[in-house]
Amino acid sequence: MSRKVSGVRPHRASTIRPEDLYRSRPPWDIGRPQPAFHALTAAGTITGRMLDAGCGTGEHTLMCAAIGLDATGVDLVANALETARRKAHDRGLSARFLQLDARDLDELDETFDTVLDCGLFHVFDPDARPAYLAGLAAATGPGARYFMLCFSDQQPGESGPHRVSRSEIIAAFADGWRIDAIEPARIEVTIDPDGIRAWAVAATRV
Repeated sequence: MSRKVSGVRPHRASTIRPEDLYRSRPPWDIGRPQPAFHALTAAGTITGRMLDAGCGTGEHTLMCAAIGLDATGVDLVANALETARRKAHDRGLSARFLQLDARDLDELDETFDTVLDCGLFHVFDPDARPAYLAGLAAATGPGARYFMLCFSDQQPGESGPHRVSRSEIIAAFADGWRIDAIEPARIEVTIDPDGIRAWAVAATRV
């Protein structure tokens, strides 16, 4: 099942056109869930209605659908969503994929028990983050859990998305959230066997 949500806007945090991101396979599209998120599933931590914010080609959405969860993925990139829907069909899984700017989550007019964010938060400039957090607030209620993997400021070099500091995370989630953990982690990518230094964040809506 799928639907396109009205009012989709071009990505405001980047000069790259969204439709260009998946014309070839991007480094973060590893063809399987990130180990940090797979571990959450294995531990039974992801529960209830699940939203995958910035789902890309759908691996985390489908990971949750495979264990019987009500799983929805949203992304701005149409060709990534088409790939996600093909994967769902080929794997015999039921999941919903919607084209939507993640800063417009209020347009869903739905709430979710768990939100996953793999590599989305770090693409937003600081002035764009409040809109994303407002959308998260609209899409969750008290007790909802949020799990994020984002680029860490410990990652060497300057290429790639913004490197996020622990203090930036704390500031962004200061209103309406309780941060349960911020731990060093890795984001696996296809171009570096050592992966990317990241923060694994767990937060609870209060």
